[in-house]
Amino acid sequence: MAPKMARKKKEGGGSNVFSMFDQSQIQEFKEAFTIMDQNRDGFIDKADLRDTFAALGRLNVKNEELEEMIKEAPGAINFTVFLTMFGEKLKGTDPEEIILNAFRVFDREGKGYVKADYMKEMLTTQADRFTEEEVKQTFTAFPPDPSGNLDYKNLVYVITHGEEKD
Repeated sequence: MAPKMARKKKEGGGSNVFSMFDQSQIQEFKEAFTIMDQNRDGFIDKADLRDTFAALGRLNVKNEELEEMIKEAPGAINFTVFLTMFGEKLKGTDPEEIILNAFRVFDREGKGYVKADYMKEMLTTQADRFTEEEVKQTFTAFPPDPSGNLDYKNLVYVITHGEEKD
């Protein structure tokens, strides 16, 4: 048991993976972990993965495929390791194109901007709704031009690179 404890301490001690996500995200990851931890021992192993795939209707998963998944972890997969693995996967993604595509949904004519009034309406009435204060903060940080247009390409650049294009 000692090697597992030492490994666990090393994995959990150095970085605060919990600061990478907000509480609701951590809760969703915890629910996913609990679903995958089929035998409820606090770790995800090959048998848990096989059972999870079976529960999803995929019965003929090859041992090699399961072993490759398990090998992605630095050791036994407890919740902290599970969360760290997701953090590393998400950190490597380039969100610029993803965010641009989200804005393009609102830019039906492909002009590179959306009307600020329309954007405000979408932000306050759809999905994770913004409060008036959040909308105000957004438009203070990224004000529309004098015609009331929001240059989303520049906005996305600032979000993903931290500075405005010249």
